This record gives sequence, structure tokens and C-alpha cells, in this order.
Amino acid sequence: MHVFYLCVSMMFLLCLCVSIMSIFCSCSGDIGLLHAYSPGDVIIGGLFPIHLESNRSESPTPLSCSDYDIRMFLRTQVMIYAIREVNERTPRVLPNITLGYDIYDTCGDVSFAIRATLQLLKNQSEPKSCLVPPNFQSALSEPNTKAVIGERYSEVSIAVARVVALSSVAQISYASTSEQLSRKLKFPTFLRTIPSDEYQTKAMAELVKKFNWKTVAIIGSDDEYGKYGSDKLVTFIREKEDICIEFVDILPGYFSRRNSQSYDKLNKLLVNINKSSAEAIIVFTKDANVAFLMEEAIKCRLNRTWIASDTWSTSSKVSALPGIEMAGEVFGFVSKRKVVPGFQDYVMSMFNGTFNGTFNGTSNAILQHYLTQYPLCSNHSEIETNCPLPNIFQCMNPRSLAKCIDQDESYNIYLAVQVIVEGLRRLLKCDNHRCERTNKFTALELLMEIKKVNFTVNTTQIFFDSNGDPLSLAYDILRWDMTDIKQPARIKTIGEYWPNGKDGGIKVPDDLVSHFCNVTVTVYNCYKTCEPGHELQKKKNTCCNDCVQCEDGDFSPGNGEGCKHCSPNEYSTPQRDGCLKKMEKFLEWSDYFVIFLSFLGVFGIIVTIVFAVLFTIYRRTPIVKAVGGYLCFLELFSLLVCFCLTFSFTGRPTDASCKVGLPLFGIVFSLCISCILANLLQILVGFHFDLKAGSWVKRLNQPLAVVVTVTGIQLALCVSWLCYYPPTHHELNSDKTLDQRCQKGSDLFFVGMLGYNAFLALLCFLFAFKGKQLPDLYKNARLITISMLLYLIVWIFFIPIYIKKFGTDQRGIESAAILISTYSILGCHLAPKCYIMVFRKEINNENAITEHIRKHYEQRGMAVVIS
Repeated sequence: MHVFYLCVSMMFLLCLCVSIMSIFCSCSGDIGLLHAYSPGDVIIGGLFPIHLESNRSESPTPLSCSDYDIRMFLRTQVMIYAIREVNERTPRVLPNITLGYDIYDTCGDVSFAIRATLQLLKNQSEPKSCLVPPNFQSALSEPNTKAVIGERYSEVSIAVARVVALSSVAQISYASTSEQLSRKLKFPTFLRTIPSDEYQTKAMAELVKKFNWKTVAIIGSDDEYGKYGSDKLVTFIREKEDICIEFVDILPGYFSRRNSQSYDKLNKLLVNINKSSAEAIIVFTKDANVAFLMEEAIKCRLNRTWIASDTWSTSSKVSALPGIEMAGEVFGFVSKRKVVPGFQDYVMSMFNGTFNGTFNGTSNAILQHYLTQYPLCSNHSEIETNCPLPNIFQCMNPRSLAKCIDQDESYNIYLAVQVIVEGLRRLLKCDNHRCERTNKFTALELLMEIKKVNFTVNTTQIFFDSNGDPLSLAYDILRWDMTDIKQPARIKTIGEYWPNGKDGGIKVPDDLVSHFCNVTVTVYNCYKTCEPGHELQKKKNTCCNDCVQCEDGDFSPGNGEGCKHCSPNEYSTPQRDGCLKKMEKFLEWSDYFVIFLSFLGVFGIIVTIVFAVLFTIYRRTPIVKAVGGYLCFLELFSLLVCFCLTFSFTGRPTDASCKVGLPLFGIVFSLCISCILANLLQILVGFHFDLKAGSWVKRLNQPLAVVVTVTGIQLALCVSWLCYYPPTHHELNSDKTLDQRCQKGSDLFFVGMLGYNAFLALLCFLFAFKGKQLPDLYKNARLITISMLLYLIVWIFFIPIYIKKFGTDQRGIESAAILISTYSILGCHLAPKCYIMVFRKEINNENAITEHIRKHYEQRGMAVVIS
């Protein structure tokens, strides 16, 4: 199937060639183009746009060429010189083989280029024949032209490459850089001695980054060179995250013709440039377009920074425009520049002899045409000008012509000739004396050998990758020196770019880098970097940046870096230039409030232990029995635990301290209240004389059962709380602090625990209040009433305060509430008993109790029997 499609494609191209030939030539060999020819055993074709423009328009008209370019003329002579050098070199490079050339002026036009290419591909043994034989379904005849050097423009090279591929003729371009030409499925015979635009566009993007330009604009053109080059530029620059492309403008194909449409487009482009805040404008198009643009830029005094692609970075036509310094500064890229050895001397001597258009007996209409444009002066020393030569001069000094020799495309042409020669040496198996093969070979054989070459020419190593692109070649970085406004800009090399080099491959002077990198605010009032604590933000619908302070919680170290969030454990400084560690907030031991609470806790522990000692000493006395006997020791134990628990609220909370705090307090305080409740029941039963109710009241007088039952309910509640929704350590992240607190786990269990204790306290309060009328010598019921009332008041006030406070405040309130509750019982219930034990021993006996009971009932008119 693939073979079928390939055959169909070849048939279509052959038909196309027949049509083209019928239009362009009558197979007579005269096609009306400037032409230089030299016979030889192997012919190398050449395609050069000696005239840069044609009169092509939208309406069909006879085509003609204009805008003669001296540098392109010299480039044709480089090819002739290189071939002549090979033929005359001693020892011979190709023994018994003479190279010839067949060079055409394409005028930079696809039609002219195809016309010349078809002429090159004719079989020179039959000069009257066309490229395509009468029966074009048969194989094509082998052309005598075995390789073609050219063309300059990528758009033209693409058209030529499609034609020469029919005969498998190697095409080596010296200036076509379009990445399209690297696609071997489309252009299998194309090679070049200049890197593709992929490397040039990468180099431009790296230069923009190196010079710290944050905003650029791109101008391309609607051709294979400008369109694909600008697209690649957009891709590579967008990979640089901090560079903004303000606009991309594609010049139409008619732009350089300077008609009304061209001026309309130019005016719109100038408006865009004037409105733009771009620090650099990258112009990726041919020099004819640039010349038109720069003329208007000079008139408008744009004074911008331009980055030139290789087609115009060394253009003498543009650099010599009067007032070019008013257009602004120009940087550019060109393939590594080198001098073609011996060519300048050749140019100086090439006009010695007659000026009749012949050169060493070889037909050279190109040279003859040049001499009609710039005839030699009779006295060579009379007039000497810089390149380009002004039209006002009627004669020319060869020294002036030598100044027009470039060091980029000319050297690439020289390399192309050397590549073909090296391919021939490999194919014909030549040494310095003989070649093993004759010159009977096909263009395809030569093409395959050229693809394999790997050699060095004057320190330049040349070899090709699988795409036909040269490896190990680099770029020079140029800067136009416009200090002398009376002279054309001098183009200086300031650096170089190696595709695989370090630091992006760009090497430029450090002082130049510092000059651009130290610019913090552009002339368009756009910020490139910010002070610490600020970040760059784009203005609406532009690439221009303002400096905006970072928000609270963000920081920026400056240098244009964006604001970043501080970590969760940090907060930003007031200047937003860094982050500070948040302070952990909890009840610290050094806090005055904590010291006070700790003092109360320690004091409470000591008092509780002292009370326990007193109760132990006086355990057999009536007053100890009056407060419940052994129950008072359980009560003291629970109070001791409560005092100890207050210390669990101080220091950095942990899961363990959170689980110990409130749940354990709920259990031990229930134990304390249950002891008081059992004691009240004892008092009520002891003085209850209602015989009908006596039986059920006596059933309640089971102190141990009461304590176990009452405490057991709270124990079950708190254990469930700890098992299912336990309190845990929680870090509350506020603006500048990390509040270490305990999360309750379950508000329902928390409220249930407090509510149950409150219910027990209320029950005790009611029983104690009812027992106030009983003959209680030690006022036990009244003191219990006061202590329970204090407990209820504390926890009633605790709830709203607790809800409003957070973090460490909650922990402090919890600790204070426990202390107050514990002291209320210790002080109101047990302290008076200890006072009696120590200071009122006279009432701590049974006789005193009996006497008090007798008097109580006598006052109420009741008889008392004392046994």
C-alpha cells in the first residue's frame, strides 16, 4: 500500500514538472536568467538570489528581477572560487576529475528557482531535451548536475527540494534555516551547512533570559522562514516562565513591495510597537521586509531594542540606512563567522585583464552583468567606498568590493563545496594520486556518501545528523555599533551560542549582562523586580508589571519572585519579606496565672494531707463519725486527686493529659459528692422519727452502696467518653500563634459529665437544706449547703465564660473551676471539722452531742429520753 501511494505521488510530481516545463521553457536551454557556467567532469549547480526581488503580483504579468545585491554576487563568486581552488590544488584532491559549475540567479522567487532547477536537472548529454522524457512513466534520465548548492531563502529551498528529490540530487543550502526542511520524509535529499531555526530560536530565547528582559514582541513573516521561526520562538519563550510575549505580528508576503497595502500594514505595526512595553522586539523575517520597517522606525524615532535573525543581522542594506541609530539598539545572531581563506585576494585580482564578461575563458553572465552595474574605475585608487556601494558612483574600486565580503553565508557556501568534494572523494575512493572509480556514478550514490561525511575544514568540523542538519556548529552573537552616526553601523561580535553549552549555551560579556540585569524599572514604567515583600503583577491586558505587596501570611524574598505561602507553623513579617515561626501558646509554668494556680494546687494538696492526718488521729471521735466515718477518707482522697489534676492543664497538652483532665475529674468529683450524699442520708435517717417512712429511708442508709452506685454511673459515662470520643490534643492555628488545646471529642459526653455532677450537687443541696432544722452540733448540713451552692455557682458561671474563651484561656478556666470546686468542699465541709478537732476539743465527745440534742428538742417542747 505504501509503495502504491509513493508511486502515485511520483506520478503527480512528474505531471507537475511537465506542466512547469511547458510554461517556463521550450527545452532549448535558454531560460532568460543570469547564468554562469563552467564545464567539468562533475557539475555542481548553484542557486543564488542575486536580485532580491521580483515583480510578482496578484495579476499574471511577465516576471522580472530587481534590487541587485552585491553581497549575493560575491557569494556566487565564492562558489566559483572554491571549485577553482579544488581543481587547482596541489596535490590534487580529485585526481583526473575536474569540477564544473552551473549557477543561476533565482531572484528569490519560487518560479525562477524551479525554472533554474529544471534546467540543472536536464541531461547535459542531450542539451535540447527536457527533464522529463516523452514517456515520463519510465525512469528519469540521470542528470549531469550531481549536487546543487542553494537556495538562500527557506521558502524557495522547499520548492527546489521537492523537485531535486525526483532525481535524488543532493541539495546543500548555505542559508535556509527553516525547521521544515529537517523533515526527511518530505525532503530526503536536503542538507545544509547552517544550523536549523530550532537552534537559532533557542538562542534568541536564551539571550532574552540572559539579559533579564521580561517582555518581548515577535515579528515574523508569512513564509516558510518567518512563520515557522516565529512559532518556534513563541514555544521556546513561553517555556521561560517569567517572560511575557506582548504581541506576535506576521508580515504578509506583499509587505516588501511597498504598495498601499504594505503601508497600511506597516502603520498598524508601528502603532502596536509604540503602544508596546516590550523591552526587545525580535524580528524574524528576510532583510527586504526589515529594510522597509526600519526606514519607518527611523522616521518615527522608535528607539527600541531589536533582535535580528540571521537573514538581516549582517545586512549591509539595513545597517547602512541613514539615521539607523534612531531606530534603536540591534542585537543579532548569525552562524559562526569565519573568513573564506584566500577569497579576498581572489576578489582583488579577479578583474585583472579584460572586462568583457569572460573569466578564464568561462562564460560568466553574472560577472558581465555586475560590470554593467558597477564598471571599474580607470584608476583604482581614485574612489574607494564602504559597502554597500552607493548608486551615485559610476565606477567601482575592487577594494570597495572586497569590503562587502561577509563571513557567514560565504563561509557556508565554501563549506558546501568542501562537503561535496569530500563526498566525491569517498565515493570515487580517491587519494592524492588517483581515484579507483571513474566519474560514472549516480546522484543518489553521491547523496548517500555526502550524508556520511565527517571531516574538518580550517578547524571547522562538519558532519550531519539524520535530518541533514550540521552538528557542532554554533552562532555568533552580534551587536551593531552606531557610535559614529556619519558611518554605517559597524557589526561587532560580542559573544557566541553553543547549542549544547553550559548555562544555556550563551556567552556574552559580564558587564553587558550586568547592565541589563541591573535594570529594575523599564523606560515604560514596568517593574522587572521588586523589593522584598512584594511580587510582580501584570497590569490589565498588558505584559507590564507592577509591584504589589504580599498578603498577610505570604512572603517574597524579592528579585521579582512571586509571593509564597508561609508554612502552617509560620507567619509573615510586617514587611512580608520572610516568615517567622509561630509561637506555641499553652499554659506555661512561668506564667503568673499558672504560678498562682499551681500555688493553690500545692497548698490544697498539703492541706488535704494535713486534714487526712487529723482525721486519722481523731478517727474514733464523734466529729469524724458525723462526717461519714470512713467515707471522709474517700472524700479526702477524691479532693487530693482533684488538686493533682489541676497540674495536667499546665504545660504543652498531649493526648494523655487531655484524656486525664476532665474525664478523671468527673469521676473523682462524683466520688466526692457521693460520699457527701451518703453522709447526708445518714444524718436524715438518724433524726427521722416517722415510723411509716422509716422502712424505706433505712433502706437508703447504705453508704457504700450509695457511693458505688452514684460513682458507677459517672464512671460508665466517662469510660464511654474515653472509648468512643476521647479528648485529644488539637493545635489551633491562629495568625501568629499555635494554640495548643484539648478537643473534647464529644460535647455531649462533656455536658453529660458536668450535668451529672451538677445534678448530684443539687441533690446534696436539697438534702442538706432539708437537714438544716435537725440538731446538728457540727452544722454539717449547713456547711454542705454552702459548699454545694458554691460548686453550682462556679460551674454555672464557668459555662458561658468557657464558651467565649479559646485555647489556653479555656485550659486556665478549667483548672480554676476545679480548684474553686475542690476548695469549696475542703473549706466549707471539712475545714470546720478540723478546726473543732484542734481548737474545740470540748465539743468533740458524745456528751456534748447528747446535750446539744436535748436542748434542741426541749426548745421545741418535745420530751427527750436519754439512755
